[in-house]
Amino acid sequence: MRRAEGQRAAVAALQAALAAEQAASYGYGVVGSHLAASPALFAAATADCVAHERARDDLAALITARGAAPRPAEVAYRLPVAVTTAAQAITLAVLLERHAEAAYLGVVAQPEPELREFGARQLTAAAQRAAHWSGRTQAFPGIAGQS
Repeated sequence: MRRAEGQRAAVAALQAALAAEQAASYGYGVVGSHLAASPALFAAATADCVAHERARDDLAALITARGAAPRPAEVAYRLPVAVTTAAQAITLAVLLERHAEAAYLGVVAQPEPELREFGARQLTAAAQRAAHWSGRTQAFPGIAGQS
């Protein structure tokens, strides 16, 4: 019974991370569309979108390997900020990465070494992307309340 509970907890953490990656993939479409005037920023947004899509696919595979079905992406997402300018697009990119960081904390907390390592790699990648967009780092990525 304990193993089944552990599997359910692992799948729940993976599903939460998957939802964050799906939202990030959607959000980066908005980010990129507002950064198209700057080739460098557009390229960075595109690369980050691809990174989230790859993570999304990896998460789906991890969920499937545990005998569960990955939850499908939403048709559309409510963005945490209105985006009509490049500056707002950059703010959105930071928020998308912070959301991904927080979701990966649940994966890092799993007892399975493979999941902890995967979660730590993804949390680190999201923190690096957030630092790129915001120009600053956080001491403890993924934990709310940091400025």
